[in-house]
This record gives sequence, structure tokens and C-alpha cells, in this order.
Amino acid sequence: MSEIVTRIAPSPTGYMHIGTARTALFNWLYARGRGGKFLLRVEDTDRGRSNSEATRAIFRGMEWLGLHFDGDPVFQADQAARHVEIAHHLLTQGKAYKCFSSQEEIETFRDNARKEGRSTLFRSPWRHTAASNHPDRPFVIRIKAPQNGKTIIKDKVQGDITIRNDQIDDMVLLRADGTPVYMLAVVVDDHDMGVTHVIRGDDHLNNAARQMLIYYAMEWPLPTYAHVPLIFGEDGKKLSKRTGATSLEDYQQMGYPASGMRNYLSRLGWSHGNAEFFTDKMAKDWFDLSGIGRSPARLDFKKLKNLCGQHIAKTSDAALLHELSEYCKVIRKDISDEELKSKIGPALYCIKEHAKTYIELLEKSHFCLTERPIHPDEKAASLLTGDALQMIKTLTPQLQNATWTREDLEVICKIVTVTFNTSFGKLAGPLRAVIAGKTSTPSVFDMMVVLGKKETIARLKDVEHKIWHVEK
Repeated sequence: MSEIVTRIAPSPTGYMHIGTARTALFNWLYARGRGGKFLLRVEDTDRGRSNSEATRAIFRGMEWLGLHFDGDPVFQADQAARHVEIAHHLLTQGKAYKCFSSQEEIETFRDNARKEGRSTLFRSPWRHTAASNHPDRPFVIRIKAPQNGKTIIKDKVQGDITIRNDQIDDMVLLRADGTPVYMLAVVVDDHDMGVTHVIRGDDHLNNAARQMLIYYAMEWPLPTYAHVPLIFGEDGKKLSKRTGATSLEDYQQMGYPASGMRNYLSRLGWSHGNAEFFTDKMAKDWFDLSGIGRSPARLDFKKLKNLCGQHIAKTSDAALLHELSEYCKVIRKDISDEELKSKIGPALYCIKEHAKTYIELLEKSHFCLTERPIHPDEKAASLLTGDALQMIKTLTPQLQNATWTREDLEVICKIVTVTFNTSFGKLAGPLRAVIAGKTSTPSVFDMMVVLGKKETIARLKDVEHKIWHVEK
């Protein structure tokens, strides 16, 4: 069997969205799981809309998602001469022809066809005209499509799709200004890059039959087609910015780990039994085109967060600190690697299993990142009543002699609550306010252990001396 070669071919005319990312992932998984190649082609032939920032966004998105491609990226615009060469080759072979019909003539034909209830499929009167009868005016080059029989698209996802050839027009290959059209460029590039499998969104399905005309005319082997259904929002409609059609980089900004995104995107339209959580290795071993469904996938942010949370929990502390460092650079949060290692590192054991994003991880790390004096927010400060402050004042000297194990701290706090004839909950809230300045934090005992005796007692003494103010 020949080497598997897949590709992703985004257009740099806007942001790289989640649908393109999912398509890239499917191509990457299929190739990597079979020891093949995964290539990147930037389809920048639309010079008016393509821009360098969008191109950079493609590279950044691929890098963040961990979808490393083989070799150098191919820029479609750079291959224009090759595309033109193939069009002229087909012309000399009699498989394409010059069409001198103007755009106005074509529109007139279609207007009349609509009025008369006929097909608007344009049939050029120049298809069989001898070169000696060609006028001296601008022309396009059209391929000669078969006018009888059927074309069958053998699709690994959609099944066999049959199209009558009398419904396929003589597609333009070169415009009147001599530039190649996208449909020609895609086929030539895929052939020249050795692409064996074209895995793409099913919005390209209608293009397949027309692109096959070029393969047949050039006597090139057809790639294996797999047209993947699109992604819908949670409301079951096509994605919009409100329902998730944002830049892939937006998901990175929202703090989703790349491993969780890969896991979630791979399950978005593909399945392997009932498996939900899996590693890259599992996905590469399992991924196959037969597992892709025919119905549109639906974006589910709750499931995305849950999977991302599982990946954060199972990531080693060293790897997680590295990923968190990279995330802080992305969001321009001023935390040094040394701070991450010395402050957040010791706290990971008690916070990483409860965070679903890096944003949540940083929020749960607030207690060890913040410095004295602690500024409790309004809700936390409201817990620092006279009774609460009295309990803390009683607790502080007893902590001075603690061995500073979780067990010892629990015993000391229990003694204080018994002394005040109250429950631990009445003490835990004020302690959260004093130690972290918030009401939602990791366990009070975990925070004490992470901060250590000296820092914890210093924070308790600060509140006794009222060295703090309410954070509005």
C-alpha cells in the first residue's frame, strides 16, 4: 500500500475557526495513525481577501493545537504557473477549449432560460468551434465535461453519490485574464503534493464531481474522498459567533488546554465505541473514516469543559506548569516561570482536579499568588463579623505550636469550633476570607499547608490588626 498523505488547506481570508481545526485534526489523526504524511497548503489565490495576519493566525493555531505538519507549507499562489501549464496542456490535448462568450451573453442566456423554465446550465457555443474560426478577443479556457452517462463520487463518509453528467457544466479553468480558478488549483496542488486522501467539510461535496473531471482528463489517480458533516451550534443551527464560530485562538484565550481540545474535536462527529476521554495515542490508533457520522456534529461547551478538566487533572505537574506558563504569555499575564514553580507548583495537588480551564486554574491559585495584606472582596469581608474575628484571634496562638500537618490543623480548628459551640462551616468562611480574600477557594487546610505556617499566621494576624481593606 502506498504512503498515506493528507492535507489541510485553509484560506487566509479570515480567522481559523473551529471547523477548520476539526478538519485539520481528522487529517492529522488519519495520517499519523498510519505512518503517513500530513501537509499544509495555504490557499491564498484570492489575493484581494488574503492577508498576512490571517496566514500567521493559521500557523499559530496549528502550533497551539499541536498539529505539526510535514515539510514546508505550500502557498497556492506560488503554484499559479503550474496551474496555467495544466490548463494549456488540456487545451492542446483537445480536452479543453477556448470560450469567447462574454459574461453579458452568459447572463442573457440564463435570464431567458429562467423565463422559459429551462435549465440555466450554460452550454458554450464554442465547444466545437475550430481554431481557425476563433475571433480576436478575450476568452476563458473551459474543460470539456462528458455530456452523457454518470459520475459517481465514492465517498468514505457519505457513501456513493451519483450525478448525471448532463448536470455538470464545462467548468472554467483559466479566466479571461489568464489566471487559474480555485477548482483547477486545488486538483493540481493535491496531485503534485501526492495527496491520497481528501478529508474535508461536506460543503465541498458539490465540488468533487467537477474536480474529478480534471483528474480524469489528466489521467491522474483519484484521491479517496471523505466529506465530513459541518459543525452546528448548541441550538442545532449553523455556527455563528454567538454559538461558537469564533477564532481558534479565542478558545486558546479562554484557557482550554490543547490536549482537551484535540480530544473534544476528535469526538465532534467521530466516535470509537463509547469512548469519551482518550489520549493522542489512543486517537491515532483508533481513528478511521468509518467512524465519522453523516449527521452534523453539535458543539457542546459543557462536554468540552468536562473533557478539558479531565486532561488538566491527568497532566503531570511539570507539563502543566509549562502549559500554564505558555498560557500566561498568550494572555499577557505577568507571572514568571519561577513564581509558577514556587507558588502554584506546590498547590497543584489540591487544585488541578477541580479546574476545567487554565483560567479556573489561575483563579484557584489566587490564594498563593496574592501577597499580604490580603484584600478580601465584598462578599468575603461580610463574613468577618465580630464573632468570626474572635474565633480567628483564639485560633492564631494555637497554630503557633502546630506541627503543620493537615491532620493537626483539622484537630486545632475543631477545638476552636467546640470552644465557641459552633460548626466548622462558621469558621471556614472567615478563614477563606482572611487567607485568600474570597469565599470560593480550595480547602482551608490545603491552603494552610501550601502557604506554610509563617505565611498563614501572618495573614491571620493582619486581620486581627485590621491591615486590610475591602476590595470593591
